[in-house]
Amino acid sequence: MATKVTNEELQVVANTIRGLSMDGIQKAKSGHPGMPMGMADVASVLLLKHLEHCPADPEWINRDRFVLSAGHGSMLLYSMLHLSGYDLPLDELKSFRQWKSKTPGHPEVFHTAGVETTTGPLGQGIANAVGMALAERMLAERFNGEGYEPIDHHTYAICGDGCLMEGLSHEACSLAGHLGLNKLVLFYDSNRITIEGSTDLAYSDDVKKRFQGYNWRVLEIDAHDLDAIDKAIRKAKREKDKPVIIIAVSKIGKGSPNKEDTASAHGEPLGDDEIVLTRQNLGLPNEPFHVPEAVRDLFEARQRTLKRRTNKWKRELKAQCAAKPEFAEQWAVFFENRVPEDLMASMPEFPVDSPIATRAAGGKVIQAVAAAMPQFVGGSADLAPSTKTLINDEDSVLPGTYGGRNLHFGIREHAMASMMNGMALHGGLRVFGATFFVFLDYCRPSVRLAAIMGLPVTYVFTHDSFYVGEDGPTHEPVEHIASLRCMPNMTTIRPADATETSAAWVAAMQNTTGPTAILLTRQNLPIIDRSVYPAADNVLKGAYTLWQSAEGEPQVVLLATGSEVSLVLNAAKELAAECCVRVVSMPSWELFEKQSAAYKAETIPVGAPVKVAVEAGMPMGWGKYIGDAGRTVCMQDFGASAPYKVLEEEFGFTVANVVKTVREML
Repeated sequence: MATKVTNEELQVVANTIRGLSMDGIQKAKSGHPGMPMGMADVASVLLLKHLEHCPADPEWINRDRFVLSAGHGSMLLYSMLHLSGYDLPLDELKSFRQWKSKTPGHPEVFHTAGVETTTGPLGQGIANAVGMALAERMLAERFNGEGYEPIDHHTYAICGDGCLMEGLSHEACSLAGHLGLNKLVLFYDSNRITIEGSTDLAYSDDVKKRFQGYNWRVLEIDAHDLDAIDKAIRKAKREKDKPVIIIAVSKIGKGSPNKEDTASAHGEPLGDDEIVLTRQNLGLPNEPFHVPEAVRDLFEARQRTLKRRTNKWKRELKAQCAAKPEFAEQWAVFFENRVPEDLMASMPEFPVDSPIATRAAGGKVIQAVAAAMPQFVGGSADLAPSTKTLINDEDSVLPGTYGGRNLHFGIREHAMASMMNGMALHGGLRVFGATFFVFLDYCRPSVRLAAIMGLPVTYVFTHDSFYVGEDGPTHEPVEHIASLRCMPNMTTIRPADATETSAAWVAAMQNTTGPTAILLTRQNLPIIDRSVYPAADNVLKGAYTLWQSAEGEPQVVLLATGSEVSLVLNAAKELAAECCVRVVSMPSWELFEKQSAAYKAETIPVGAPVKVAVEAGMPMGWGKYIGDAGRTVCMQDFGASAPYKVLEEEFGFTVANVVKTVREML
């Protein structure tokens, strides 16, 4: 739905964007003016002729998504949002990069209206956009039909040379092409400049051939030819089978007489004198943050057009929901992200006489979650047989077929995690992804961004410790749990058995303000008999007293997580004749920290003279719970290659060693 606008008007809009961008950066004395000035022409055409969104309702479900993958060029996005009519007053552009402003150095979702995702680390926005485009196709498959299509929008992204150099872009774009995500349009700002200088220093990829090899449609334009930009976007929107990349050959710092096409335009303010010259060159008045009334009028007209489109969509949705109650219920389940209150009651039962690896137990739990939550989808980085994360009796998402629930990310851990972020940001789906715990290192930047953004994604990390055994230290994630625990807003759960695994999944589904990592074993673990021991839903408290040898205050408190809980329980029973000993299962530090001070003190008494933490990982962080006098039975190196029964003896994860440690302290 285009708004009538001439090229002359578009040029004024583009130059206004250039002026706002360079002025905001100059006032802050910090930022990246080159990219916003170089892509201002593309932005003006996209905004006034193609992008369907609703500044009055930024969360409108069927809006086109716009992602600035080259997040350092954030003033481009802020200028676009301000002109479009989002809640971003001109004073906020004047407060660029300042304390508590809505215009931080890189775009932050949920902080600034109209920002779709948090970008900055290059390549992330591309992969987020791929996830958004995939979510759109999957939801369209579920809700469109019989002449009614409530889900029908595009995802646009702008990337730069740096985004395409990062390995993440290779992973994500490869998968996007394989899946045929035709509603995805990527603008490549090909300005051939990075911080160090010309891209000739380190980059000579043939981007056209690369993306043709990925099964993308490739279009090439002059980024400053308004007609060519419009024509390319129209072609991209008509594409039926492939994602589209528009290679836009641009001039960084476009309009600056002395900084255009220079590396200094990338990451440095233009300077007061150069800004005066640039304003003259662009035909702008010598007035900072100037927006012509004619530009205001153009965007107000565009807002009215977009609002009519949005209101029509809302009326049609309301009518559809009224006519089809089952559609209305399904829509609410998906887009309100409903989690059944009795989800724990849906969990499978595990016979106490049948030890089972928590990864295998997790596979059974996933079936129960999937049955209770139709919006629940996910997959693995080519490891479903090992991580046990296939949803049974459900189709796979394949090229051109998006109605399934099983995602196959291929051996692309980083793309998996970043695409999960994009899917969660899009809304409508509750997504999980799985791989071996050691490969957290391959996707950590995206995991960190999920925590920053507060996204309710779930990671299934199996093969969680040195008990991987024969695969050796390259596959034994001894330090990874400590690294997750130090990440703000990350909830990490390492369940002790199958019953705690059920509760871990319930906790993950109930966590709607951040990501959850569930750490699961390769080896079988005994089932804790819940008719004898406290209920597994105590996992939701993060830590709980599993067993105590006698009444009263304990002399010894043994803390453990995951596979070490049963070990500690056996050690405690051997010590029971010598002292009052308590076993605390502590699957999640983060959940425990949310409990009351009274509960925490009751569970781990400060006055207990002997505290020992037992965990098949590095000891970092345990001092908070065991105190300076406490001791740990933890790992001190990267592990080794041998059968895990040999390794537990060699590394001291035995009843005898735990008992010995306690006796020495007593």
